[in-house]
Amino acid sequence: MMIHVIQKPRWHRVSLTRTLLGIVWLLALLGPPTLILRTRSGWIEQLQSPEAQAKWDTFREDMKQQAGREGPVQRKVPKSAEPPLLVWLRDYLWLAIGAWALFSTVLCFFTSVLVMGVVGDATSPKSDLP
Repeated sequence: MMIHVIQKPRWHRVSLTRTLLGIVWLLALLGPPTLILRTRSGWIEQLQSPEAQAKWDTFREDMKQQAGREGPVQRKVPKSAEPPLLVWLRDYLWLAIGAWALFSTVLCFFTSVLVMGVVGDATSPKSDLP
């Protein structure tokens, strides 16, 4: 009994690979920013609470006390009067999302080039070899 292996045409594999890479790119591009935007208001609400501000003020005071000490580690007093995550979520979130879009797109592009090269090699006819 002989088993025949049915190979799909090269264009089918390449098309399927491109589709999958596009889906992965969209998930990588949209997933993390969507999660951050959904949870942003809750985080801001928590960080603007008096308890969070008191913790930040206590931390800054502790850093002021440690800044003048001699030793291997020199502490710097944070300049911001607000917790850094609050400032980031409120003032710099769109910059971070833009940077995420740029870097994830570049990473996905180069990964796609590598994957398409492998898929192209794996499906190329053997008669092309010298």
